[in-house]
Amino acid sequence: MRPDGDKSGPHDKTPFHLQAEDTKSPTRNNDRDHRLTVDVSGSEDVVRLKTVGLRKSGARCEGDAVRVTCEVDGTYDSWADLDRVHPKPAKGAEPGDTGVVRFTYTTQDGEKLTARTRVVVGEPVIEVRTIKPFKDVRPGSGITAPVVVRNSGEVPVEGLGLKLVDGTMDFTQRYSNCRYPEPQRGHMAICRFPDLRIKPGEAVVLRPAVRLRAPKATMYGSFGQDAWALDMGPGKYGVTPDGGDAGDGPALEAERADDADAKGTFAKGGASTEVTLDTGSDYEVSDVDLKGEPGTEREVRLTVRNNGPGDPGPATELVFSPPFGVTVLKQPMTAIDEDVYEPYCEGNGFAYTCDVGALKPGEDRTFEFTLRLGEPGEGTATVMDKEDSDRRDPNPGNDEATIRVRP
Repeated sequence: MRPDGDKSGPHDKTPFHLQAEDTKSPTRNNDRDHRLTVDVSGSEDVVRLKTVGLRKSGARCEGDAVRVTCEVDGTYDSWADLDRVHPKPAKGAEPGDTGVVRFTYTTQDGEKLTARTRVVVGEPVIEVRTIKPFKDVRPGSGITAPVVVRNSGEVPVEGLGLKLVDGTMDFTQRYSNCRYPEPQRGHMAICRFPDLRIKPGEAVVLRPAVRLRAPKATMYGSFGQDAWALDMGPGKYGVTPDGGDAGDGPALEAERADDADAKGTFAKGGASTEVTLDTGSDYEVSDVDLKGEPGTEREVRLTVRNNGPGDPGPATELVFSPPFGVTVLKQPMTAIDEDVYEPYCEGNGFAYTCDVGALKPGEDRTFEFTLRLGEPGEGTATVMDKEDSDRRDPNPGNDEATIRVRP
C-alpha cells in the first residue's frame, strides 16, 4: 500500500482484488444470503478499511474502519460488486510497517471460508533506465542494449521479474536462465530473479547486455524492456506468456550498478527504444494515358510500388487528382460489414486520398477508378508521406505521375 496521502508509485499496479464463491448455492447471483466480513483487529495502527457504499447505492454493509460485514451473493467479486471493502494505510503508519487483513465468507448453510492477506505500508517502485534512440543504424548490424533497474520505492524489492521484447530486432544471444515463449517465436524473453534484493534507492545492472540484430529493411522499429517486483506481478495490463524453452547462451546476472550505470533517465515499469535504419525507400507511381472521346468510360489503374531497399511501414498515401472535366464513376471500396461497403479513399470532389498501407521492398498496390472522360487534359497521382512519416526516398522524382486524357 502507498503510505497515507501518497499517490505516487507504479502507474499500472493491479488493484486489490477479492473473490469468493459458494459452489453449492442455488442462488449465487441475486439473493444476498451470504456474508462477507473483513477485519483488521490488532493491526489498526497499520491498516484500516475503506468501504464503498455503506448502505448506499444498493450496497448492504455495516461496520467501521476496523471491521465491516456485508450481505452478498453466492458469488462475490470486489471489482464488480457494490459491496467493496479495501484495505488502506492507517494515518501515521511508516513504510515497512506490516499488518494482517482477515476475510470470512459465510455461505448460505453457515459454512465459513477464511483467508488472510499480509499488507505492507510502502512498496517497491521498479524503474528501468531508458535508452536513447538508435539512429542511422546500418541494416543488419548489431546493437548492444544495457538493462539497468532501480528501486525508487520505500521498501526493498524481494525478487525481480524482467521481460525483454526484441520488437523489429532479433536476439543474437538467448540467456540460459530466461525462457522464450513459443507463441512469440523467440522474440520475447521472460526472466526471473527470485533471490535478488534491491534496497530503496539502489540500482542493479543486468549483464551481459542485451545483444540484438537490426533488421535489413524495416526502417523504423523498436525494442522494449519491462521489470516488476515478483511479489507484485507485472502490472494490471502486463503480458507474460507461460511456457517457453530456456536460451542456450550465458546466464543473465544482476550486479550492483556503479555511479555511471545509475545515472540517466528512468521510467516506471518499462521503456521502449526506437531504432532507425540508415536507409531509404524509393516509392514509385507511373504515368497513365487514357484515350477516348468525351463521354467515354475508361478504367484507370494507379499502382504504387516500393522499389526498396527500405520498408517504412504504413507511411504513405496516394493522392489522385483527376483531370479537369473527368467524372469519377467508381472508386475503390472496402467492406465494413457483410455485403456493406464504403469508399476506401477520402474524396473532397477534387481529389481522392488513399492509404497505401505497408509495402515491403518489391511489393505494390493498385487502386482502380472508373472514369467518364472529358476534354483532353492532365491530372496527377502523387505518393505522399503521412504526417510524422519519412521514407527518406532516394528518388523523389518518381513520386508523382501524370494522368493524361487524349483524344
